[in-house]
Amino acid sequence: MKLVGLDDIRAAAERIAAVVVRTPLVAMGEAWIKPESLQRVGSFKIRGAYNAAVSLAGAQGVVAHSSGNHGQALAYAAKLLGVPCVVVVPEGTPRVKAEAIVGHGAELVVVPPEQRVSAAEKVAAERGMTMVPPYDHPAVIAGQGTIGLEIVADLPDVEVVLVPVSGGGLASGIASAVRALRPEAKVVGVEPELAADARESLRAGRVVSWEPARTFRTIADGLRADLSELTFAHLRERLDDIVTVSEDEIRAAMGHLARTARLVAEPSGATATAACLAGRAPAGRTVIVLSGGNVDPELFRSVI
Repeated sequence: MKLVGLDDIRAAAERIAAVVVRTPLVAMGEAWIKPESLQRVGSFKIRGAYNAAVSLAGAQGVVAHSSGNHGQALAYAAKLLGVPCVVVVPEGTPRVKAEAIVGHGAELVVVPPEQRVSAAEKVAAERGMTMVPPYDHPAVIAGQGTIGLEIVADLPDVEVVLVPVSGGGLASGIASAVRALRPEAKVVGVEPELAADARESLRAGRVVSWEPARTFRTIADGLRADLSELTFAHLRERLDDIVTVSEDEIRAAMGHLARTARLVAEPSGATATAACLAGRAPAGRTVIVLSGGNVDPELFRSVI
Protein backbone atom coordinates (compact mmCIF):
# COMPACT_ATOMS: atom_id res chain seq x y z
CA MET A 1 0.00 0.00 0.00
CA LYS A 2 1.46 3.37 -1.05
CA LEU A 3 1.71 5.80 1.86
CA VAL A 4 1.48 9.56 1.65
CA GLY A 5 4.91 11.20 1.44
CA LEU A 6 6.42 14.58 2.17
CA ASP A 7 6.12 15.67 -1.48
CA ASP A 8 2.36 14.92 -1.36
CA ILE A 9 1.99 17.03 1.77
CA ARG A 10 4.01 19.92 0.37
CA ALA A 11 1.91 19.88 -2.80
CA ALA A 12 -1.24 19.95 -0.67
CA ALA A 13 0.10 22.96 1.23
CA GLU A 14 0.39 24.89 -2.03
CA ARG A 15 -3.15 23.93 -3.14
CA ILE A 16 -4.84 24.97 0.08
CA ALA A 17 -2.77 28.03 0.99
CA ALA A 18 -5.34 30.55 -0.20
CA VAL A 19 -8.18 28.92 1.75
CA VAL A 20 -6.64 27.64 4.98
CA VAL A 21 -5.65 29.73 8.00
CA ARG A 22 -2.01 29.17 8.97
CA THR A 23 -2.68 28.71 12.65
CA PRO A 24 -0.05 29.88 15.16
CA LEU A 25 1.46 28.04 18.10
CA VAL A 26 -0.10 29.38 21.31
CA ALA A 27 1.80 28.95 24.58
CA MET A 28 0.05 27.04 27.36
CA GLY A 29 2.36 26.54 30.31
CA GLU A 30 5.38 24.60 29.08
CA ALA A 31 3.60 23.37 25.94
CA TRP A 32 2.27 24.93 22.75
CA ILE A 33 -1.23 24.56 21.32
CA LYS A 34 -1.83 24.31 17.56
CA PRO A 35 -5.39 25.76 17.49
CA GLU A 36 -7.08 24.40 14.38
CA SER A 37 -10.29 25.67 15.99
CA LEU A 38 -9.33 29.01 14.41
CA GLN A 39 -9.98 27.71 10.89
CA ARG A 40 -12.92 29.35 9.09
CA VAL A 41 -14.96 26.17 9.59
CA GLY A 42 -13.80 25.68 13.17
CA SER A 43 -11.63 22.59 12.62
CA PHE A 44 -8.63 21.12 10.79
CA LYS A 45 -10.94 19.29 8.39
CA ILE A 46 -10.87 22.07 5.79
CA ARG A 47 -7.29 21.14 4.94
CA GLY A 48 -8.03 17.62 3.75
CA ALA A 49 -11.51 18.35 2.42
CA TYR A 50 -10.39 21.22 0.22
CA ASN A 51 -7.26 19.41 -0.98
CA ALA A 52 -9.41 16.46 -2.07
CA ALA A 53 -12.26 18.51 -3.53
CA VAL A 54 -10.04 20.84 -5.57
CA SER A 55 -8.43 17.82 -7.26
CA LEU A 56 -11.81 16.58 -8.53
CA ALA A 57 -11.97 18.67 -11.67
CA GLY A 58 -15.24 18.09 -13.49
CA ALA A 59 -17.04 16.45 -10.58
CA GLN A 60 -20.84 16.87 -10.69
CA GLY A 61 -20.94 17.26 -6.95
CA VAL A 62 -19.45 15.82 -3.77
CA VAL A 63 -20.83 13.61 -1.01
CA ALA A 64 -19.51 12.89 2.46
CA HIS A 65 -20.45 10.90 5.52
CA SER A 66 -19.34 12.75 8.60
CA SER A 67 -19.72 13.22 12.34
CA GLY A 68 -20.00 16.93 11.53
CA ASN A 69 -16.68 18.66 11.04
CA HIS A 70 -15.66 16.98 7.77
CA GLY A 71 -19.13 17.61 6.39
CA GLN A 72 -18.94 21.27 7.33
CA ALA A 73 -15.49 21.57 5.73
CA LEU A 74 -16.56 19.83 2.52
CA ALA A 75 -19.69 21.98 2.32
CA TYR A 76 -17.51 25.08 2.60
CA ALA A 77 -15.06 23.76 -0.01
CA ALA A 78 -17.90 22.89 -2.39
CA LYS A 79 -19.35 26.38 -1.99
CA LEU A 80 -15.98 27.90 -2.93
CA LEU A 81 -15.69 25.57 -5.93
CA GLY A 82 -19.30 26.05 -7.03
CA VAL A 83 -20.37 22.39 -6.92
CA PRO A 84 -23.33 20.72 -5.13
CA CYS A 85 -22.68 18.95 -1.84
CA VAL A 86 -24.59 16.36 0.20
CA VAL A 87 -23.53 15.48 3.74
CA VAL A 88 -24.80 12.40 5.60
CA VAL A 89 -24.54 12.63 9.39
CA PRO A 90 -25.59 10.29 12.21
CA GLU A 91 -28.49 10.98 14.51
CA GLY A 92 -27.24 12.90 17.52
CA THR A 93 -24.81 15.11 15.58
CA PRO A 94 -24.41 18.37 17.55
CA ARG A 95 -26.81 21.01 16.27
CA VAL A 96 -24.02 23.57 15.92
CA LYS A 97 -22.34 21.30 13.34
CA ALA A 98 -25.52 20.37 11.47
CA GLU A 99 -26.57 24.02 11.19
CA ALA A 100 -23.15 24.99 9.86
CA ILE A 101 -23.35 22.32 7.13
CA VAL A 102 -26.68 23.69 5.95
CA GLY A 103 -25.41 27.24 6.33
CA HIS A 104 -22.71 26.57 3.76
CA GLY A 105 -25.34 25.47 1.25
CA ALA A 106 -25.07 21.69 1.50
CA GLU A 107 -27.96 19.24 1.67
CA LEU A 108 -28.05 17.48 5.05
CA VAL A 109 -29.18 13.86 5.41
CA VAL A 110 -29.59 12.43 8.93
CA VAL A 111 -29.53 8.64 9.43
CA PRO A 112 -28.91 6.11 12.23
CA PRO A 113 -25.15 5.91 13.02
CA GLU A 114 -24.67 2.48 11.48
CA GLN A 115 -26.16 3.63 8.15
CA ARG A 116 -24.16 6.77 7.43
CA VAL A 117 -21.57 5.16 5.14
CA SER A 118 -24.08 3.13 3.11
CA ALA A 119 -26.44 6.11 2.85
CA ALA A 120 -23.65 8.33 1.50
CA GLU A 121 -22.62 5.68 -1.02
CA LYS A 122 -26.23 5.40 -2.17
CA VAL A 123 -26.52 9.16 -2.71
CA ALA A 124 -23.25 9.21 -4.67
CA ALA A 125 -24.38 6.35 -6.91
CA GLU A 126 -27.89 7.69 -7.55
CA ARG A 127 -26.82 11.25 -8.30
CA GLY A 128 -23.51 10.65 -10.04
CA MET A 129 -21.62 12.57 -7.36
CA THR A 130 -18.12 11.88 -6.02
CA MET A 131 -17.51 10.58 -2.52
CA VAL A 132 -14.97 12.49 -0.43
CA PRO A 133 -14.41 10.35 2.67
CA PRO A 134 -13.46 11.98 5.97
CA TYR A 135 -10.11 10.21 6.29
CA ASP A 136 -9.76 7.20 3.95
CA HIS A 137 -8.19 9.05 1.03
CA PRO A 138 -4.55 10.02 0.24
CA ALA A 139 -5.51 13.62 -0.64
CA VAL A 140 -7.33 14.01 2.68
CA ILE A 141 -4.36 12.61 4.61
CA ALA A 142 -1.95 14.87 2.71
CA GLY A 143 -4.08 17.91 3.48
CA GLN A 144 -4.14 17.13 7.19
CA GLY A 145 -0.39 16.58 7.05
CA THR A 146 0.16 20.27 6.33
CA ILE A 147 -0.35 20.83 10.07
CA GLY A 148 2.85 18.85 10.63
CA LEU A 149 4.74 21.03 8.16
CA GLU A 150 3.68 24.14 10.07
CA ILE A 151 4.53 22.67 13.48
CA VAL A 152 8.10 21.82 12.48
CA ALA A 153 8.56 25.15 10.70
CA ASP A 154 7.43 27.10 13.78
CA LEU A 155 9.16 24.91 16.40
CA PRO A 156 12.08 23.18 14.67
CA ASP A 157 13.25 21.48 17.87
CA VAL A 158 9.84 20.03 18.74
CA GLU A 159 10.17 16.74 20.64
CA VAL A 160 6.58 15.58 21.14
CA VAL A 161 3.40 16.11 19.08
CA LEU A 162 0.05 15.04 20.58
CA VAL A 163 -2.75 14.38 18.08
CA PRO A 164 -6.38 13.24 18.51
CA VAL A 165 -7.20 9.97 16.72
CA SER A 166 -10.52 8.95 15.21
CA GLY A 167 -10.48 7.53 11.69
CA GLY A 168 -6.78 8.31 11.64
CA GLY A 169 -6.47 10.81 8.79
CA LEU A 170 -5.18 13.64 10.98
CA ALA A 171 -2.69 11.50 12.85
CA SER A 172 -1.56 9.80 9.61
CA GLY A 173 -0.85 13.11 7.91
CA ILE A 174 0.87 14.79 10.85
CA ALA A 175 2.95 11.71 11.67
CA SER A 176 4.03 11.48 8.01
CA ALA A 177 5.19 15.09 7.93
CA VAL A 178 6.89 15.11 11.33
CA ARG A 179 8.61 11.77 10.78
CA ALA A 180 10.07 13.05 7.50
CA LEU A 181 11.20 16.44 8.81
CA ARG A 182 12.00 15.73 12.46
CA PRO A 183 12.51 11.96 12.84
CA GLU A 184 13.72 12.27 16.43
CA ALA A 185 10.37 13.73 17.54
CA LYS A 186 7.64 11.45 18.89
CA VAL A 187 4.10 11.67 17.52
CA VAL A 188 1.57 10.27 19.99
CA GLY A 189 -2.11 9.74 19.27
CA VAL A 190 -4.84 10.30 21.87
CA GLU A 191 -8.24 8.59 22.06
CA PRO A 192 -11.11 8.56 24.55
CA GLU A 193 -11.16 5.43 26.69
CA LEU A 194 -14.69 4.85 25.41
CA ALA A 195 -13.61 4.85 21.74
CA ALA A 196 -10.14 3.33 21.86
CA ASP A 197 -10.41 1.16 18.75
CA ALA A 198 -7.25 2.60 17.16
CA ARG A 199 -5.12 1.67 20.15
CA GLU A 200 -6.60 -1.81 20.16
CA SER A 201 -5.98 -2.08 16.41
CA LEU A 202 -2.29 -1.18 16.71
CA ARG A 203 -1.85 -3.60 19.61
CA ALA A 204 -3.57 -6.37 17.63
CA GLY A 205 -1.72 -5.68 14.37
CA ARG A 206 -4.97 -5.38 12.40
CA VAL A 207 -7.95 -3.05 12.13
CA VAL A 208 -10.36 -3.67 14.99
CA SER A 209 -13.81 -2.09 14.66
CA TRP A 210 -15.98 -0.97 17.56
CA GLU A 211 -19.74 -0.86 16.93
CA PRO A 212 -21.47 2.54 17.15
CA ALA A 213 -23.32 1.54 20.33
CA ARG A 214 -19.91 1.32 21.99
CA THR A 215 -18.16 4.38 20.56
CA PHE A 216 -21.19 6.65 20.90
CA ARG A 217 -20.76 6.55 24.69
CA THR A 218 -18.00 9.16 24.51
CA ILE A 219 -18.66 12.88 24.66
CA ALA A 220 -16.02 13.28 21.92
CA ASP A 221 -18.45 13.00 19.00
CA GLY A 222 -15.69 13.56 16.42
CA LEU A 223 -13.62 10.58 17.61
CA ARG A 224 -16.05 7.71 17.11
CA ALA A 225 -14.87 6.38 13.72
CA ASP A 226 -12.83 3.25 13.05
CA LEU A 227 -9.48 3.24 11.27
CA SER A 228 -9.39 2.29 7.59
CA GLU A 229 -6.78 -0.03 6.13
CA LEU A 230 -5.07 3.05 4.65
CA THR A 231 -4.87 5.01 7.91
CA PHE A 232 -3.93 1.88 9.85
CA ALA A 233 -0.96 1.36 7.51
CA HIS A 234 0.21 4.95 8.12
CA LEU A 235 -0.18 4.78 11.90
CA ARG A 236 1.45 1.37 12.22
CA GLU A 237 4.56 2.66 10.46
CA ARG A 238 4.72 6.29 11.62
CA LEU A 239 2.90 6.79 14.93
CA ASP A 240 4.95 6.22 18.09
CA ASP A 241 2.14 5.41 20.50
CA ILE A 242 -1.53 5.93 21.40
CA VAL A 243 -2.75 6.85 24.88
CA THR A 244 -6.29 7.23 26.19
CA VAL A 245 -8.15 9.75 28.34
CA SER A 246 -11.34 9.63 30.39
CA GLU A 247 -14.52 11.60 29.86
CA ASP A 248 -13.82 13.69 32.99
CA GLU A 249 -10.32 14.44 31.73
CA ILE A 250 -11.71 15.63 28.39
CA ARG A 251 -14.16 17.95 30.13
CA ALA A 252 -11.44 19.30 32.41
CA ALA A 253 -9.18 19.96 29.41
CA MET A 254 -11.92 21.94 27.67
CA GLY A 255 -12.23 24.18 30.71
CA HIS A 256 -8.45 24.48 31.09
CA LEU A 257 -8.03 25.57 27.46
CA ALA A 258 -10.73 28.21 27.86
CA ARG A 259 -9.34 29.62 31.11
CA THR A 260 -5.59 29.45 30.51
CA ALA A 261 -5.12 29.64 26.73
CA ARG A 262 -8.35 31.50 25.92
CA LEU A 263 -9.24 28.86 23.33
CA VAL A 264 -12.57 27.17 22.66
CA ALA A 265 -12.31 23.40 22.16
CA GLU A 266 -14.98 20.83 21.41
CA PRO A 267 -14.53 17.53 23.30
CA SER A 268 -12.69 15.86 20.39
CA GLY A 269 -10.41 18.87 20.07
CA ALA A 270 -9.48 18.78 23.76
CA THR A 271 -8.42 15.13 23.98
CA ALA A 272 -4.74 15.75 23.22
CA THR A 273 -4.63 18.49 25.85
CA ALA A 274 -6.27 16.07 28.29
CA ALA A 275 -3.43 13.58 27.78
CA CYS A 276 -0.85 16.27 28.45
CA LEU A 277 -2.59 17.50 31.61
CA ALA A 278 -2.98 13.91 32.85
CA GLY A 279 0.76 13.25 32.46
CA ARG A 280 0.36 10.57 29.79
CA ALA A 281 2.64 12.20 27.21
CA PRO A 282 6.40 11.77 26.86
CA ALA A 283 8.56 14.55 28.28
CA GLY A 284 9.95 17.21 25.94
CA ARG A 285 9.08 20.31 23.97
CA THR A 286 5.46 19.53 23.20
CA VAL A 287 2.94 20.71 20.62
CA ILE A 288 -0.69 19.77 21.26
CA VAL A 289 -3.09 19.73 18.30
CA LEU A 290 -6.44 21.30 19.20
CA SER A 291 -8.34 19.83 16.30
CA GLY A 292 -11.64 21.71 16.52
CA GLY A 293 -13.82 24.15 18.40
CA ASN A 294 -17.35 23.42 17.13
CA VAL A 295 -18.85 22.78 20.54
CA ASP A 296 -22.47 22.86 21.62
CA PRO A 297 -22.92 26.09 23.63
CA GLU A 298 -24.69 24.37 26.53
CA LEU A 299 -21.95 21.76 26.81
CA PHE A 300 -19.29 24.46 26.73
CA ARG A 301 -21.11 26.38 29.46
CA SER A 302 -21.16 23.25 31.63
CA VAL A 303 -17.41 22.58 31.39
CA ILE A 304 -16.30 26.11 32.21
